[in-house]
Amino acid sequence: MIEFLGFISTLLTLYVYILIASAVLSWLIAFNVVNTRNQAVSVIGEFLYRITEPVLRPIRRVMPDLGGIDISPVIVILVIFFIQSVILPNLAKALM
Repeated sequence: MIEFLGFISTLLTLYVYILIASAVLSWLIAFNVVNTRNQAVSVIGEFLYRITEPVLRPIRRVMPDLGGIDISPVIVILVIFFIQSVILPNLAKALM
């Protein structure tokens, strides 16, 4: 069971990297550094959107409007760090 919790922690770390990549790509698109007409950029952007949006959408609904600033990825990353540093170790201790 400890290996399974380690696997979950690894998946959560991977998701943090995906969230960061999605945020960086959205900035690059917003500042016209990369063009979404490029096939590779379009495919990567669509993949990142489909992976991150189901988690970010409920947080965006609850958050107040901050203008053009979207802090929902930061909130999700903080929740993931909380899960990795508090919940998973306590589950591991409880299962031992």
